[in-house]
Amino acid sequence: MEFDPDTCYHALRTHDPRFDGAFFVGVSSTGIYCRTVCTAKTPKRENCTFYPSAAAAEQAGHRPCLRCRPELAPGNARIDAVSRLAGAALSRIEDGALTEGGVTALAAEMGVSDRHLRRAIQLEFGVSPIALAQTQRLLLAKRLLTDTALPVTDVAFASGFSSLRRFNALFAERYRMRPSDLRRGHAAAHTADTLGFKLAYRPPMEWDAMLRFLSARALRGVEAVEGRTYRRTASFGKHRGWLSVAPSPSGFTLRVDVSPSLAPVLPRTLAAVKRLFDLAAEPCRIAERLSQLSDAKPGLRVPGAFKGFEVAVRAIVGQQISVAGATTLAGRLAATLGEPIETPFADLTRVSPTPRQILSAGADALTAVGITPARARTIVALADTVDRGGIRLKPGGDVEETVARLMAVPGIGEWTAQYIAMRALSWPDAFPHTDLGVRKALHEDDPKRILELAESWRPWRAYATMHLWSSLEEIL
Repeated sequence: MEFDPDTCYHALRTHDPRFDGAFFVGVSSTGIYCRTVCTAKTPKRENCTFYPSAAAAEQAGHRPCLRCRPELAPGNARIDAVSRLAGAALSRIEDGALTEGGVTALAAEMGVSDRHLRRAIQLEFGVSPIALAQTQRLLLAKRLLTDTALPVTDVAFASGFSSLRRFNALFAERYRMRPSDLRRGHAAAHTADTLGFKLAYRPPMEWDAMLRFLSARALRGVEAVEGRTYRRTASFGKHRGWLSVAPSPSGFTLRVDVSPSLAPVLPRTLAAVKRLFDLAAEPCRIAERLSQLSDAKPGLRVPGAFKGFEVAVRAIVGQQISVAGATTLAGRLAATLGEPIETPFADLTRVSPTPRQILSAGADALTAVGITPARARTIVALADTVDRGGIRLKPGGDVEETVARLMAVPGIGEWTAQYIAMRALSWPDAFPHTDLGVRKALHEDDPKRILELAESWRPWRAYATMHLWSSLEEIL
């Protein structure tokens, strides 16, 4: 964290949403920790201690504020190597990595030593990986107890706890109350039809621009945009379901409704939504670097990926054809190979094809829906590499190495690899400099000259790309 205590206290006193989730304040007189946007009476400066994460505040003995609810705070963008590794590890922990395996396995997955991963997390968040995971589980449980009617036992297991006894003990130890105490007064307002959540972001946010981008590329049967609401199907292992996302009328939050069938994989579901809508973005920090380029739409985000392989396939299909043409072909592919699913929505009927399903179908099935033989072979080759674990299409690990591995797949060049890095890997400095839209917006055809022009936008060139595309109405 780069903020000094005086800056932090000023952000708290003014309830500045730009710093929401960038740090947390522990109040010694109450034993509570809060977000900068908390509407409670501002504590005295001498009673405040500032922490880089909710986990660090809890390790110091503070419990979360019931008014501002720290579990709703947005995350942070990570740029330098250590911060990027720690942020990627947090994303995997939110996905349940430490529930499924240990720190050593997570470090191996991310291509670093166990010691290096522990050190990066300690430097960034002020706690050990295990402490970070415990806080993430508790904060999710707190959210489920407050925002849903799930039974306490289901809340415990959905949050990643292996036993109800351990959940009750840790909850009482950290929060000085029983889970049932928090549930009182909240559950009556919820039904079992959907699980509803709020996810926070730092303003501003160009929601309509985000929806235009996603709507133009939506997989038929898998995704749909209606009005100001985005909907899609979801699949994690054996669990299938649906979700919808729309702006919340209160505060800088999105309302996320999730089918109860996804309750066992809620951490992964919510983490995927955060990535898709780039909720960790820091618009003010980005605008400082992009300067005049971002003036028209300072809240423009980089659309991520709910499923990295899904976006990668869409990128390959879209090589050298129009957005509309690629969307049509990708929709046919999803309709042919995607697993059928029942939802309350007539336009959501499939989950997107997995690498294994693509491999089983073979290239002929792809050419049958109109994809060229060359691109069909590329998709099958990528599916094979991903299925074998040779490429991980999600944030984390070495971005440069992943881009190199992508470009080693026959048929994937610089543009495709950078587009995948931009969306599936959530890499903020990805830059598809050979893109036609980028060239048109900059009025420049020389790739070297384009790279030179973009140097001043580092490390936010993916956001610069979105602004360049946004200047061309046909792109967004």
